[in-house]
Amino acid sequence: MEKSKKKAREPWSQNDKIFLGILIPVLLLFFCFNTLPLIKGFYYGLTNFRGYGSYDFVGLRNFIDLFSDVRVGKSYLFTFKYAIVMTILVNLISLILALGLNRNIKGKNALRGIYFVPNILGGLVVGYIFSFVFTYILPAVGDMTGIGFLQNSMLASTKTAWIAIVIVGAWQGIAMNTIIYISGLQTVPEEVYEACMLDGASGWKKFSKITFPLIMPFFTINLVLCMKNALMVFDQIMSLTKGGPSQSTESISYLIYKNGMDGGQFGFQSANAFVFFIVIVVISFLQMKFLGGKEEQL
Repeated sequence: MEKSKKKAREPWSQNDKIFLGILIPVLLLFFCFNTLPLIKGFYYGLTNFRGYGSYDFVGLRNFIDLFSDVRVGKSYLFTFKYAIVMTILVNLISLILALGLNRNIKGKNALRGIYFVPNILGGLVVGYIFSFVFTYILPAVGDMTGIGFLQNSMLASTKTAWIAIVIVGAWQGIAMNTIIYISGLQTVPEEVYEACMLDGASGWKKFSKITFPLIMPFFTINLVLCMKNALMVFDQIMSLTKGGPSQSTESISYLIYKNGMDGGQFGFQSANAFVFFIVIVVISFLQMKFLGGKEEQL
């Protein structure tokens, strides 16, 4: 007992002080720029605040009205459709590219750098460049070659505008996922492949039985991050379609920004933002839970 009391009264070591000196500012910054805005957003969601002037407390009315608002429902459907397609497309292409770039080919380090360039560029800048391509260059190519579906801008049609957004989003998102997959592939020991070849396994069997199970943790990270980023899509829509045509490409993030800042629905969209935050957390948790179970099985 006396020894335990002495241990409890021991002063903090220098390492403990350094740790707290680093941790406390980080926690304060996290609280100020993450937790506090979330709390304030929830509070404003309980009011009819328009972004200016006075406001009244309306309770849960904004949260209830979200479920009957047609525009909010359409934005959720579009966002989920976009996120699912993006997650599948980006991870499929990224994995194929990573498998190719992990081989012993000439200039693979330079190719890795080239593939990562889209991730460095700003989303709005890339969006405006692709907007010019979709609006002017591709229709001109379509007129010259006689290809019908290229003659009109993809951004002008409710059927193809979302595909254009997926193309731009995937072009940027593939870079980071590819790098993560390459990192995973480099953790697989060569001895495993040698033993696999001795057993006569090659091609698809080697990938499905050896490579993929060993890089499953990296697949989980990519899937969760890609889904989260796709659900929060904003830059591409802001620069390409601004939610059009006919609000067919209006994501949740863009709707919150547009109607919350310009439409006098600050309180209502604050409630929408809080619900959207809960949706992203739940989806990410379910993904981690499901994929974590798969990792254990493999």
